[in-house]
Amino acid sequence: MHVIPIVVGAFQVNCYLVTSDSGQALVIDPGEDAGQIAVALRERKLTVAAYLITHGHMDHVGGLEELTRLFPAPVSMHPADEAWAFSADNMMPPYYDAPERPAQKIRTLADGQPGDDGGLHYEVITTPGHSPGCVCYYFPAEKTLFTGDTLFSGSIGRTDFEGSDETLMEKSLRRLAQLPDETLVYPGHGPRTTIGREKKSNPFLRGM
Repeated sequence: MHVIPIVVGAFQVNCYLVTSDSGQALVIDPGEDAGQIAVALRERKLTVAAYLITHGHMDHVGGLEELTRLFPAPVSMHPADEAWAFSADNMMPPYYDAPERPAQKIRTLADGQPGDDGGLHYEVITTPGHSPGCVCYYFPAEKTLFTGDTLFSGSIGRTDFEGSDETLMEKSLRRLAQLPDETLVYPGHGPRTTIGREKKSNPFLRGM
């Protein structure tokens, strides 16, 4: 498995291309700049196996509709966020209009659900708090975790948005803290880290 980060949009979201030896890729959080992501896929001659969405905020799904037209593939997203992600409730002028819904039917997600796309095996961990339908994608064989806006290097996602919940966020972080310390963490914004590093230095995980 190889991870290619692409920073997109006004809020500097980390979109990830997660590739397998077969030349297929998972696209995680195509938040904007669909053309830039498309160039990266074409340059590497990658086929999109699936789009994995960590949560529904506009800066993480803004490029999804255009990209799925260019590279049709299944989309996975938690229903609690799908309910509002493609509506006027999910816009932030002047930075983002309401994201357009992709034509593909969206696959629903549940806690503990296994995923197998493009020869890549992962597990869904539901982590509500930043939004009701936040999820993380855990690749156990590679000890790699994509956290969206649940966990950052040195910080966590905001819990003062509509639909956020500070109590649920704490429970979600406690779940992530149970993963092996060497687990690589690829967050929705900022640099890569590890679970062990965050348990030592992140004030929101310290002592968990």
